[in-house]
Amino acid sequence: MNRSFRILLTILLVTTPVLAHAATWQIDPAHATIEFKVRHLMVAWVKGAFPKVEGTVEIDEGNLANSKVSVTLDTAAIDTNHPKRDEHLRSPDFFDVAKYPTITFVSRKIVGDGTALQQLIGDLTIRGTTREVTLDIAELTPAIKDPWGNLRRGATATATINRKDFGLTWNKLLETGGAVVGDEVKISLDIELIKK
Repeated sequence: MNRSFRILLTILLVTTPVLAHAATWQIDPAHATIEFKVRHLMVAWVKGAFPKVEGTVEIDEGNLANSKVSVTLDTAAIDTNHPKRDEHLRSPDFFDVAKYPTITFVSRKIVGDGTALQQLIGDLTIRGTTREVTLDIAELTPAIKDPWGNLRRGATATATINRKDFGLTWNKLLETGGAVVGDEVKISLDIELIKK
């Protein structure tokens, strides 16, 4: 057995167990909900969603903390159930969708004990500004087979950000000293994944 072959065999033996546990899952846009809510006039929460989402999750079954997530949202598709407000949110006052057509999230670290996940830490980019954001993972369901033979699983997570950290600074002050739009934005994700 020559030296090159021994090196190749060693690499294969070391990496094969790791690769055997990793699987790529696609976000199913038809069964994914990315929502946010923010205070309006300091008295009530207004909700919205980004219905056009795509992305992948690489899940390492052997050690879930080694998993990776990449998500892209279409900012022009924003929907708050109020067309005039949605148009304002697409404008340069907020998301400036002509210049910044997407919002992206790429994971950097997953916190967990190897079998259960607690947090997903990564880079969130909005309006060309990238900040580290922590998502609290509520669940990652076990895989099941759907009626068409596909493997599926679900995931739920939440996060809170300050919109001004991402250049979303537009506001109007009220006579009471408050503002039309709150700074704190609560985000929730309910996504279904299909194994590729």
